[in-house]
Amino acid sequence: MPRAPFRIRWLVFAMLFAFAFTGYVQRTSVAIAAERMMPELGLTQVQVGWLFTAFLLFYSIFQIPGALIGQQWGARRMLTAIGLATVLASLLTAGAPLIAAGVVFVALLAARAVLGAAQAALFPVASGTIRFWFPVASGTIRFWFPVGRWAAGMGLLVTGIWLGAATTSPLVAWLMHQYGWQWALVYSSLPSLLLVMLWFLLSRDRPQQHTMVSPIELAEVRGNPSFDPGRAMTVPRVMRILGDPQILRITVSYFVMNYVFYLVTFWSFLYLVQDRGLSVLESGWLAGLPFVVAGVAAAVGGRLADGLRSRFGARRGLRIVPLVALPCAALFLYLTVTLGDAYWAIAALCLGFACIELTEGSYWGATMHLAPSDTMAATAVLNTGGNLGGVVATPIIAALSTGQSWTVVFATGAVTSIVAAALWFTIDAGRNEGQP
Repeated sequence: MPRAPFRIRWLVFAMLFAFAFTGYVQRTSVAIAAERMMPELGLTQVQVGWLFTAFLLFYSIFQIPGALIGQQWGARRMLTAIGLATVLASLLTAGAPLIAAGVVFVALLAARAVLGAAQAALFPVASGTIRFWFPVASGTIRFWFPVGRWAAGMGLLVTGIWLGAATTSPLVAWLMHQYGWQWALVYSSLPSLLLVMLWFLLSRDRPQQHTMVSPIELAEVRGNPSFDPGRAMTVPRVMRILGDPQILRITVSYFVMNYVFYLVTFWSFLYLVQDRGLSVLESGWLAGLPFVVAGVAAAVGGRLADGLRSRFGARRGLRIVPLVALPCAALFLYLTVTLGDAYWAIAALCLGFACIELTEGSYWGATMHLAPSDTMAATAVLNTGGNLGGVVATPIIAALSTGQSWTVVFATGAVTSIVAAALWFTIDAGRNEGQP
């Protein structure tokens, strides 16, 4: 029996996975380097918080414009430009003390803003690429991202993101210990250059444009809906999505939930150093553990969401994971700051973040079910809302943690988790399936 040919879509997906991985290394590396940047550059913890905020603000603002540009340029050119711009932003961050010695904080803000604007279109463009490359099999579940596996697909993508975040803490902490924070940022961004070259050489916007795609693979995607520019994401379509009460409710819940998301992403390393008294290297390794656990949880949560939706319908099934996991996250966040032993506290932090990430598939899957004909626009609105949650939360966390009030920081996270869960009682993801 002849062996089936290799599917080029797996190569394209692997490179998209790598873009997500390296992108998260670049965006979170400053959170680790901040431990050395503050004393060397005379920065306060509040100023470091504003560096995180600058990234998130521009990341949020440029999500939809970046996706629209990517739609015109195509994924091949757009992701090449994104990759080069992120490397430039990392180099500008490392070189800020030399480039603008008198106004180093302003230079750092500008570099972080460039990184946020550059990375904003990464996931909308990647989503569009996946849509072209992964077919929806009619009546069967044969390939990735059929309707019945939307939540699982997003959960797996988030898993790749958290592998990058998990790598950042030990990698940057070790590089910083060996070479200083500036070279740590430079060395950790260099793999992106290789990825950009591979992407430009090996990828194409559509399977039909790639000379290595076999006739069998083309036949597998021939039944996909043809690309209709009128169905693409445009500003008017986004505005219609913004007027949808259900999309707004799930976006508000995601906005509130992301307080915890960015608390762990940007601040767990400094929490372990400042409040728990761990060393830089030990904190680097241990701060990566929540991301490893979160990556597994995101994949599991996506599968759970799909299974529960299949059994109980979208309305009830997609609510179950958030309604259980988010209150559990609140409990574990409380235990993080009340347990006396540092290692038990880290375990509680891991479990709390895992509960948060269990819900990713439900949020993204429910949004896609709410707007099945406008998934790109709807998920762009969802992700913009989530990142705006980080914009609001980050300066609050910075101000509270400056006075070593980490208990208040985590208590606030527990409250936001409960609020995010309560909002799910108002969300009906099954309205398009005729559920009561």
